[in-house]
Amino acid sequence: MPRPLEPLDPKDFGYWEAHHLLQRAGFGGSPEQVLTLTEMGLDGAVDHLLRWRSVPDPVADPGFKTDIMRPPTDEERQAYRMARRADNEAALEQARMRRQAAQREDRQQMATARDWWLTRMIETSRPLQEKMTLFWHGHFATGYRPVEDSWHMLKQNELFRNNATGDFKNVLVKGIIRDPAMIKYLNNNQNRRQAPNENLARELMELFTLGEGNGYTEDDIKEGARALTGFTFRDDDFVFNSRNHDSGTKSIFGHRGNHGADDFVELIFTRPTSSTWICWKLYRFFVDDAAASTEQSMAVVNEMGRQMQRARYTVDPVLEALFKSKHFYHPTRRGTMVKSPIQLVVQACRTMDLPARNVRRLNDACATMGQSLFSPPSVKGWDAGTAWINTSTLFTRQNTLVYLLTGREPGSNPWDGGGTLDHDMSRLVSHLPDIPRRDRPKDAATYLARFLLGTMPDDYRLNTWADLARGRDLDAATVTRLVAIITAAPEYQLC
Repeated sequence: MPRPLEPLDPKDFGYWEAHHLLQRAGFGGSPEQVLTLTEMGLDGAVDHLLRWRSVPDPVADPGFKTDIMRPPTDEERQAYRMARRADNEAALEQARMRRQAAQREDRQQMATARDWWLTRMIETSRPLQEKMTLFWHGHFATGYRPVEDSWHMLKQNELFRNNATGDFKNVLVKGIIRDPAMIKYLNNNQNRRQAPNENLARELMELFTLGEGNGYTEDDIKEGARALTGFTFRDDDFVFNSRNHDSGTKSIFGHRGNHGADDFVELIFTRPTSSTWICWKLYRFFVDDAAASTEQSMAVVNEMGRQMQRARYTVDPVLEALFKSKHFYHPTRRGTMVKSPIQLVVQACRTMDLPARNVRRLNDACATMGQSLFSPPSVKGWDAGTAWINTSTLFTRQNTLVYLLTGREPGSNPWDGGGTLDHDMSRLVSHLPDIPRRDRPKDAATYLARFLLGTMPDDYRLNTWADLARGRDLDAATVTRLVAIITAAPEYQLC
């Protein structure tokens, strides 16, 4: 019986294996990028993606403001108190207007941040780093609306990006309980010894580390909340307020002591599911987004968990073993995961080298399809798999692809004009050999279908698509027409 993470034989790593790896461990790539990974071989390709720190980062920070939502100065507080005592409505209104202006500016910066991050994902030469940043954003889900501070959201995003494949326990988990955005989002700034707030303690175990109902009790939540008392922030910095901390004896998982926040985390990681829960989340993100587990999938997840423990909760070795395994490349793992809206848009741009056009519009489309960056629907993050697909989102998905391919505005009619073929799609098939008496339209349709869908459709559909190119040159207009009809296929929603 094969081992759950038995390595793939390097000689079995070819073009379509590299194509699968780049789609799952990143956001896809052009034919040239897939070929480059193929030539690196299995070990070289996986190492190239995992050793992202050695690859230059091409997307600059546009210079975000750190102090839009700064707290009032002592002088401003004093002036406000004096205005209230004097019932100076004009001065109070002026203070309210300053606050509202700052909130408007902060919302604008958050919109700019969404555009910046989507651009990063489209242009990055470190695809796994950005893919893992997106994973952590959905795992430690934090929404801008309750936080109301774009800089805090950006600093959290930086925490995820800098430790994308690093130390889960000591950097990410211990970091997230000190993160101002998470502290505000889950109200731990209101967690005081006189009145403990259980939100962060509950989600820390239920969603971030152990999984719902896995090895903890309501009493553990209450005692864990006491351990987290006093963890708050001031302006942009984490602060431990010792006056609000409960320094009494606590009993967590049966261990009695004067436990603090880091002690609470260490105790969590003595529980059996502290390694398997995060590995189950990683498995669903990279391998199979089906909600139900199988005997085979759990065998792989359990082996990933053992690897996680051996690596002292560092993610990098776990992903290396997964991305080099036979299980990851098995035919039943390919073309089976529903693309998230972000994956759909970014992968289309990267695989076909499409212009991003209006990034703000693409972000709006992703929000309409159910995924707005920095605004997950709840602390549980986004539901994956078939939850992304319904009649409304499917319509938006297709319109967005047409917009990317042609520039035609969503909802416009053919007779309205507009749109332009401002990029040469023929480069997608330019590497196909022009052999006399070969059915070149069929060759083009076959390659494009396999490249865009990840699987091979039946011969009837291939011939139907090839007929669109018969009697024509395989120029930009013809290939764009072929791509438009292929990406309308249901399989294009999968990767």
